Amino acid sequence: MEQNEKQTMYRHSMSHVLAKAIKSLYPNVKLAIGPAIDNGFYYDFDNLNINQADFEKIEDKMREIISRDEDFVRKEVTKAEALELFVDEPYKTELINELPADEKITVYYTGSDFYDLCRGPHVENTKFLRGFNFKINRVNGAYWRGSEKNKMLTRIYVYGFLNKEDLKESLRLEEEAKLRDHRKLGKELNLFMMNDLIGKGLPVWLPNGFLLRRALSDYIMDKELALGYQHVMTPSLGSINLYKTSGHWEHYKDDMFPAMERENETYVLRPMNCPHHMMIYKNFMHSYKDLPVRIAEIANDFRFEGSGTLVGLERTRAFTQNDSHIFCRPDQIKDEIQGVINLILDVYKDFNFKNYEFRLSLRDVNNTEKYFGNDELWEKSEKALREILKSSGAKYYEAVGEAAFYGPKIDVQVKSALGHEITLSTVQLDYQLPEKFELEYIDELDKRVRPVVIHRAVFGSLDRLTAFLIEETKGNFPLWLNPVQVKIITVSEKNVEYAKKIDSQLRLNKIRVSLDISNESVGKKIRTAALEKVPYILVLGDKEMETNSVAVRARGSKDTITMSYEEFETQLLSQIKSKQ
Repeated sequence: MEQNEKQTMYRHSMSHVLAKAIKSLYPNVKLAIGPAIDNGFYYDFDNLNINQADFEKIEDKMREIISRDEDFVRKEVTKAEALELFVDEPYKTELINELPADEKITVYYTGSDFYDLCRGPHVENTKFLRGFNFKINRVNGAYWRGSEKNKMLTRIYVYGFLNKEDLKESLRLEEEAKLRDHRKLGKELNLFMMNDLIGKGLPVWLPNGFLLRRALSDYIMDKELALGYQHVMTPSLGSINLYKTSGHWEHYKDDMFPAMERENETYVLRPMNCPHHMMIYKNFMHSYKDLPVRIAEIANDFRFEGSGTLVGLERTRAFTQNDSHIFCRPDQIKDEIQGVINLILDVYKDFNFKNYEFRLSLRDVNNTEKYFGNDELWEKSEKALREILKSSGAKYYEAVGEAAFYGPKIDVQVKSALGHEITLSTVQLDYQLPEKFELEYIDELDKRVRPVVIHRAVFGSLDRLTAFLIEETKGNFPLWLNPVQVKIITVSEKNVEYAKKIDSQLRLNKIRVSLDISNESVGKKIRTAALEKVPYILVLGDKEMETNSVAVRARGSKDTITMSYEEFETQLLSQIKSKQ
């Protein structure tokens, strides 16, 4: 047996030990499911209320069960026998009832007093688990079967490894994650806030956060303008008929906010911007010579995510997309998608993203009700994207079932400093919406034909990108992106006018500046600026005022370097331009 298979089997066995321990300590709980996962295992329970103070007690009970040398015994039972066994377990009963009447069902016993619905395999006896390294990680809420329509259960996550060093590394990453948590740092750096009175999952961008957000928006819009994109601004809601035409209402309405009715009209908050951009294209007559048409927008969108899935800026109900739709001829597809890939790579270079790979997200042919359109168009789209990725030389892998409901896509999966993989950028090829909206252009034979649409988001959502950047940098954003690039500190009241002069000169150069002329000590002002993670602190006293100079302290350094203001300004602008 390979090491990975062995570790998965041990984790699966340990999930049964966890379930038995919980059932022993809390007899009234109801069992749900407990699979092995990448770094351990989890189990979902109903009617269980625990917190971190209970972890040690649960771990001790698990070790006690392991020490008993209890056998894992596999038994095959009929559906009727399984229903009788699990008569008091509603979640197990639900799973059993979905199985065919004649199917043999496997049950695993751990000792004589605990059994669970399971395919296995497991270790033969709990004695083999004695050297297994485990530790309860956290407790979360989780909807039964992942649907917010179902009851919220208690999920216990447990780290589990054959190797002790792997457990140590997971615990180290857990502590590192706490230091990097964007929710914690976002509060400390006054970037954003959340308040249930405003609404769950509705972030409020504070002044520093808005400066960061604006820097991101300006950056990507400037990149797009240089590549011939045209920026637009569209409403955050639309007629329900717009989304019925696009297919979003049929395929996506469960993830949308409810429809609003006024004066015999029905409106919905938009979950994405495609339909609006389709209508912008349709508003004009186009010739084949006009294409490609590249429409882009920094757009606000809304999706009703379950409350249990909301995580700071990472998963919200209101978010902002860096969205674009490219309308092109079939012969332009390859060049346009290659252009998007080049843009993505250029952006990643500026942000110093290095650990990423491309994913070709395809339709699941065994679950076609999730998608609209015909097989021919899907096969045509998937083939085109695969060929483009191959010809570009990009490293990629394929993922069945990850396509959008209207077409396949290329996703860029970026690994964070904590080893988490997130989708940042996406490129989607779409023959379907041009049909839905009856989009046209006049070709060289003077015939009306359909354009092809390329959906493209380099940043994905600005919210998720911000969360990623906070955690990647621990809030130490690069100079060009930092909300406040320079903080000016005065030594005494005599230096205030000089400080204001320097402040004005920096602002004229579009430098983001903060001025501290309070009566606090210089040491305290410097400590405060350091906690704010400002890249450069300027300390201005009598000497600096007399010589038109500045005393500069760089972030992370205890040294102060004195130079002329002109020299500092030149170096600062050079570093911002080069995105150091």
